[in-house]
Amino acid sequence: MIEDHDTRPIAGVARAAEARDLLDTLDLLEEHFTREEPPIRAFVPEAEELFTRFSSSADRPPLFGVPIGIKDIFHVDGLPTRAGSELPVEELAGDEAECVTALKRAGVLVLGKTETTEFAYFAPGPTRNPRHLEHTPGGSSSGSAAAVAAGLCPLALGTQTIGSISRPASYCGIVGFKPSYDRISHQGVIPLAPSLDHVGVLAADVELATRVAGLLCSEWQEDEENRQSAAAGRRPVLGVPEGPYLEHASAKGLEHFRRTCKLLADAGYTIRSVMTLADFPVIQERHLTIMAAEAAQVHAEWYQRFWEVYDTRTRDLIERGTGILTTQLEEALAGRQRLQSELADVAAANEVDLWISPGATGPAPEGLESTGDPIMNLPWTQAGLPTICLPAGDTLSGLPMGLQVAAGWYRDEELLAWAAAMEEVLQPDA
Repeated sequence: MIEDHDTRPIAGVARAAEARDLLDTLDLLEEHFTREEPPIRAFVPEAEELFTRFSSSADRPPLFGVPIGIKDIFHVDGLPTRAGSELPVEELAGDEAECVTALKRAGVLVLGKTETTEFAYFAPGPTRNPRHLEHTPGGSSSGSAAAVAAGLCPLALGTQTIGSISRPASYCGIVGFKPSYDRISHQGVIPLAPSLDHVGVLAADVELATRVAGLLCSEWQEDEENRQSAAAGRRPVLGVPEGPYLEHASAKGLEHFRRTCKLLADAGYTIRSVMTLADFPVIQERHLTIMAAEAAQVHAEWYQRFWEVYDTRTRDLIERGTGILTTQLEEALAGRQRLQSELADVAAANEVDLWISPGATGPAPEGLESTGDPIMNLPWTQAGLPTICLPAGDTLSGLPMGLQVAAGWYRDEELLAWAAAMEEVLQPDA
């Protein structure tokens, strides 16, 4: 663990940029960045500072001066994209991502690119967990999660194909929001598996994640005041998906999850155990089929010319994908849609508003050779449902634990409104 340093997220820096002189805020951020970034290595070494200036307070857009890190699979004008790989930079060049441009217009200060695993798969980058340097920060949005957790920025962009927002958020003790599938544009983002890839955010708190979601998510319901009031009118019924899926949590992870459920129940939430996802092994295999087949398609040309520089883990995925038939992929994609419908039917039959589950199998594993197991995030990602991972306390050794909360299809607004209230229960002193 980093000693003699405050590694808590600087949640107030976003609001400070609105309330005080921006240059004072940047001076504070620069001092913190210089102290905390070298041992954590959340940002790529060549990251340069880019930001939008506004001449007066009247010109200030909604995210004016909010520092942000951008996962290095998003194209950003003026910054190279490497995607954690050894491919020539010119091969990976492209037009700026739509979501990055939208955030720039909203006034964010782009600090630079954050480290990622190779092509957002499993080969780790150099980033360490700010809470315990010898433990993984998770993947593949590792740099983004670590940057927020270390207070280097209150906001970062990430992506999730299995668990690459939720798992790092859980491991690093921050908020990770993944919207309904394709609700934030993928344009300008190097894909891994387009049918599973989600663009989302890592943030210091739910309030900031909600502000960003309102700017980036398509068809967002603007009447936020009425939506918040409706959501606050009653507590959601929380469903626990009992069965083979939940059994993948470690003993420590499951014990912590049960304690978190009791904490919510004591605060007045109804917790309802529901047997579901009985065919979880089939769901797992289907996910891998889609991911491998589509990764092989995405990388077909690059892999033919540069296969020697790919990590063996990425290479194995691509080579597996080349053997998957078109009919097998089509069948797997149809199964993904069925899963979404099945979860909706089970939730309705049991009058469940939100599903809750561990954000990861347990705390961040020791060592940097693996990014941990994303299996707890897999079914919600495959179904394309919106999820948010909330910090839910620490283990006795000081490693963060997260609570994963999933809502129904395109119920992102409700999810975030309810998550804000749950955040107060889980982090009363935050």
